[in-house]
Amino acid sequence: MLEDRDFALFTENVKRLTAIDLNQYKEVQMKRRLSTFRMKKGFTTFQQLFEKMSSDKALLDEFLDRMTINVSEFFRNPNRWEALQQKFLPAMLQQGGRLKCWSAACSTGEEPYTLAMILHELQALDSATLLATDLDEGVLAKAQEGLYSERSIKEVPKPLLNKYFDKENGGYRIQREKFRKIDFRKQNLLEDRFDANFDLIICRNVMIYFTEEAKQLLYQKFSDALKPGGILFVGSTEQIFSPGKFGLEPADTFFYRKKL
Repeated sequence: MLEDRDFALFTENVKRLTAIDLNQYKEVQMKRRLSTFRMKKGFTTFQQLFEKMSSDKALLDEFLDRMTINVSEFFRNPNRWEALQQKFLPAMLQQGGRLKCWSAACSTGEEPYTLAMILHELQALDSATLLATDLDEGVLAKAQEGLYSERSIKEVPKPLLNKYFDKENGGYRIQREKFRKIDFRKQNLLEDRFDANFDLIICRNVMIYFTEEAKQLLYQKFSDALKPGGILFVGSTEQIFSPGKFGLEPADTFFYRKKL
C-alpha cells in the first residue's frame, strides 16, 4: 500500500536525520499522531513533510514535540510520591554518601522538580546529584524556564506551593535559584548509553508508548544503570510483569529494587 510505504520511508529518513527510531514506538498510535500533524501542516505525504523538516528547524522541533508525549504534572499520583518521601529516600539517606538520582524522559520538568522539592524538605538536596533528561530540546527549555499552569500544580501541597513557587502571568514560576543543581540534558533513551550507579531512577508514563521489544531493552538498561539496591520508580500503567529477568524485584506498588 502506497501510504504504508510512504510512512516506512519516513521512519527510515527520520532515524537517519535524528537517530530516533519510530519503529520502537507502537505503530498505530504513532502513525495516527503524526498523520494528524502532517495534515495540519498541509502535506499530502510523509515524504513531503520530511523534505520540509530537513531544511526547517522550527518544523523539525515541532515534529519532535508532537512525537514525544509531554503531559506531566507535579506530584502525579501523590501517594506514590509519599512512599518515595517517607520510605525509600530516608532509607537511602541512612546509608550515607551522596544520592545519585535521575529523572528520565522528564518532559517539562515537573517530576525532577517534585523530586528536588522532596529532597529539599528532607534537607538532602545539597548532598544529591539530580540528572533530568528528555529527547525534546523544546520541553527541556520549558523545564529550565520553570513557568507552569494551574493544571500542572494542582497536586502540589499548599505549603510547598507557597514555599517554592511565585505567581506570575496567571501561572506559577518555580524558584529556580533553589534548584540549580538539576542538570537538564538531551538524551535518547533507546539509543544513548546510560550513566551508572544511580540510587534512584524515575521514568513514568513513557514506556507505555513503546513496543514490547523496546520496553524490554529499556528495563534492562535501567537495571544496569542502578546500583545494587537502587530503586526504579515507574508510572501507574507500567507494571513490570517479570522483573526478575532484569535483575529487579518488587519493592512497593510501581517501585522496583535492583537485587543485591
